[in-house]
Amino acid sequence: MITFENTQPTLAIHKFTSCDGCQLSLLNLGPDLLQLSKLVNIQHFVEAGIVSPDCNVDIALIEGSISTNAEIERIRAIRAQSHYIVALGACATAGGIQALRNMADGDAWLADIYPNTEALDSLTTSQPIADYIRVDFELRGCPVNEKQITQFLLQLAQGVKPKTVDQPVCLTCKQKNIACLMITKKIPCMGPVTQTGCDALCPSHQRGCFACYGPIEQANIDSLTEHFKHLGISAKAIKNKLLNINNQPSDFYKTARRMSENSGFRQIKA
Repeated sequence: MITFENTQPTLAIHKFTSCDGCQLSLLNLGPDLLQLSKLVNIQHFVEAGIVSPDCNVDIALIEGSISTNAEIERIRAIRAQSHYIVALGACATAGGIQALRNMADGDAWLADIYPNTEALDSLTTSQPIADYIRVDFELRGCPVNEKQITQFLLQLAQGVKPKTVDQPVCLTCKQKNIACLMITKKIPCMGPVTQTGCDALCPSHQRGCFACYGPIEQANIDSLTEHFKHLGISAKAIKNKLLNINNQPSDFYKTARRMSENSGFRQIKA
């Protein structure tokens, strides 16, 4: 049961290491955002010009991964001042594209770029916020889409526990009468193992899924990679598909690591 002290729940949107794409999805709601503001009282949303980072709220949406010591302190402070925490997008839920650095020597990488690394407050890894605090809900995607955010916040504001979707992109393709790209055009696609939520955006434009929403539960990664091999996709290209936007979920990472160990490609750091 979702309950709030206020009849109009208070809301804050906080940014950590990210590209701001998920916040832009909120702004892209346009008139719908104005309607949404009648259900929730937005207390902090810098990109919309509302600044109050230390406010106590019912719902806090967190965009971005944890990449600095300062961010560790800040996310813990936000946890203490928020009733519900929502991880918003691939960076907050899985570390994001920047988590590719987790598989390299982070200190050496920084030294190659900056002449004085002592001035930097940078962790050697990029981690999802659930590695540091308790997270109540997750909204996946890179970025999350407008329909997804609207439905989620409407349910939450009305005291309804939002439903978790665990269906592959393939199901959405069938619902939209999109012919399977792997069958009809031999295009490698991550749709069979990726959670839907994007309305099959890439397949709608004849492009294979990039796994922006991360793996479904019990994803059969091995079967998909074997099919990729039958399509003539190289081991390196398959590994790159697994280590993309959602590179840290264990289903993707472990398969890519095993492929690295069984091939001549550079090893993935443990």
